[in-house]
Amino acid sequence: MRQLRLPGGGDLPVLGQGTWGMGERRSDRTTEIEALRRGLDLGVGLIDTAEMYGNGGAEEVVGEAIAGRRDEVFLVSKVFPHNASRRGAVEACERSLRRLNTDHIDLYLLHWRGGTPLAETLEAFEQLRADGRIGRFGVSNFDPDDMRELWEHELGRESVTDQVLYNLTRRGVEYDLLPWCGEHGLAVMAYSPIEQGRLLGDSVLKQVAQRHSATPAQVAIAWVLATEGVCAIPKAATAEHVEQNHAALEIRLSDEDLADLDARFPAPGRAVPLEIL
Repeated sequence: MRQLRLPGGGDLPVLGQGTWGMGERRSDRTTEIEALRRGLDLGVGLIDTAEMYGNGGAEEVVGEAIAGRRDEVFLVSKVFPHNASRRGAVEACERSLRRLNTDHIDLYLLHWRGGTPLAETLEAFEQLRADGRIGRFGVSNFDPDDMRELWEHELGRESVTDQVLYNLTRRGVEYDLLPWCGEHGLAVMAYSPIEQGRLLGDSVLKQVAQRHSATPAQVAIAWVLATEGVCAIPKAATAEHVEQNHAALEIRLSDEDLADLDARFPAPGRAVPLEIL
């Protein structure tokens, strides 16, 4: 699978598995675990989760899914802003590690801005990294002003990613955030690349999909993956859905495809507030 080079070394797969919504119902647990394991079978080793998802339930699902296969996984989790103090972030990470049944998280993110000073959160992240409990750290849902503030801190400049909402209907980050991250060498992780399914009935997207004998969801993911420096982390709660997402890696959108999609979903002509789901 194609990889994105992270600042300071290391790679991030361009396609991952999101877990938002997992771990909320015991009746879904077996199917969710099977889906994540099928992704690993296909080489989709990037798994994104958070302590927020299912109040820790998603991390427990991930922990069971990766049991015995930890070396196949690039594991990402996120800390609540209200847990992001110097002591709180360390304790939150330790709880996540227990739920994930692992001794380290490859990439640990601040889920969004909160009231704790960035310097304090960064110090906690650095302690976790020095202790070997996390490999790298970054942020999520940071807009350009947040990123510039982050970059004022020496430790902040060691962040390797910003995870944001990005898809055909949410292109605001193209105006300023994506260029800023590209200039500073940060990877961007795109969550909800199919807008939780809401864009899949669009007629233009369907037409492009028909040209490739693909589904609208696969084209929407392929469109995100065509953006330099961006990886996609769609959720897939069934093994079949994971297989469909994986097939998006084979789609190469033509100039005609991209022009049609740009006409239907125009790029922003000005700065817009960062959108969050």
